[in-house]
Amino acid sequence: MKPFFNKTKVIATVGPAINTKEKLLEMVLAGTDVFRLNFSHGSHDEHKKVIQYIRELNKEHNLNICILQDLQGPKIRLGEVASDQEILKPGKKVVITNEPVKSTAKRIYTTYKGLIKDVKPDDQILIDDGKIELKVIEIKDKEVVAEVIYGGQLKSKKGINLPSTAISSPSLTEKDTKDLMFGLAQGVDWIALSFVRSPIDVLLLKHIIKQQGKETKVIAKIEKPEAISQIDEIIEATDAIMIARGDLGVEVKIEEVPIIQKMVAYKCRQAGKPVIIATQMLESMIDNPRPTRAETNDIANAVMDGADTLMLSGETAVGKYPIETVTTMNETIRIMEQKTESIYHKKEVLHRKSPTFYNDSIIAAACVLAQDTHAKGILGMTQSGYTAFQVARFRPKAHIFIFTANRKLLNRLSLVWGVRAFYYDKFTSTDDTFDEVLEFLQTEEHIQRGDICINLASMPIAKRQRTNTIKLSQI
Repeated sequence: MKPFFNKTKVIATVGPAINTKEKLLEMVLAGTDVFRLNFSHGSHDEHKKVIQYIRELNKEHNLNICILQDLQGPKIRLGEVASDQEILKPGKKVVITNEPVKSTAKRIYTTYKGLIKDVKPDDQILIDDGKIELKVIEIKDKEVVAEVIYGGQLKSKKGINLPSTAISSPSLTEKDTKDLMFGLAQGVDWIALSFVRSPIDVLLLKHIIKQQGKETKVIAKIEKPEAISQIDEIIEATDAIMIARGDLGVEVKIEEVPIIQKMVAYKCRQAGKPVIIATQMLESMIDNPRPTRAETNDIANAVMDGADTLMLSGETAVGKYPIETVTTMNETIRIMEQKTESIYHKKEVLHRKSPTFYNDSIIAAACVLAQDTHAKGILGMTQSGYTAFQVARFRPKAHIFIFTANRKLLNRLSLVWGVRAFYYDKFTSTDDTFDEVLEFLQTEEHIQRGDICINLASMPIAKRQRTNTIKLSQI
């Protein structure tokens, strides 16, 4: 039999620690399903080289590793700091300017041109993930005067958050647009949009993608309070959600983040949309070969919350132990999935007015049948990926094997809970197709003699319509 494979997928962020072809292969062997390219860092040439390496590995090793492009968004940052001796002290005043100067304890330069017109008196300004807190006193002479509430050392290019301010900058910046065109030209599988505030942000990105003649899927990153207030509409508009707990934990009360995580994960599963949980999952492993107990608990809880995918950031991009980090995450996931029955067999209310109600009912019935018969696998045929997303929605304990003639879909589905995708393009008759895919899975040692499998397809199969057929097979 093939080694046990986890249903909850793993994203590793590429950076200097793993940006060679050899290291990327080691990461795959350790259990990476998706590589994230963070466009807050690196040049197009550097990203292009990594994309080439991933494509070569997929071809050479018959893999379906997915490529996720993460756009920077309107990230507000400090400029360069004059020295490491610049310390902000509580009670002192500091001026914030758009004038490009070296930042000091008296005068701070921010790269965000809209800050001066966006903020108002009494607004919070948080620096370096909230380690430093300022309060706006007044705006004068095109500068912001603020009081230091909690001080600390200024560090170059650290992030600035404005939790009580309505940001005027669009989610898709000029830099993002250039990066987007590069990503689309390179054929990335998913694109993550940072600092989404409304469904309009997502729909605008989808419109641009469609204009370019692409079908690339969109991930909405949830890291602003405005997004939480419109979460249902954003989930409906997007293809997937990322709960980006770093900025989210600065923009809202940090104590609210666990509740938001559980709420958004639940809503995504109900909607059949993948959900990624990200940030600081194994932060201590940037410098240490073993995680903290709290971090392994965090991974376990994310699995129980229903995450499709867990994401590693600095741990793999710049950490000392990227391979060990992915191995640790996968081992924690494996144990949770082996020993926690509550993860599986979710019952969902289907909406009769939905245009896909009958097809969804077939898929739901197949998942119940798989549970009742202790089936080893659920086999689906799809062209768009819809069947894969819907089967995953019900979280069956049976393995989900998806066959498609759409090669672009193979990598894309590596982000979806439980799904393993294979290329298949014959589709002559329903019986022949079922026999061939079952024989393939048996040859590849995914299933064996005596196993029960639930087959999903559309009849007539050659028309490739939505799922309308269930068949139970015993190998």
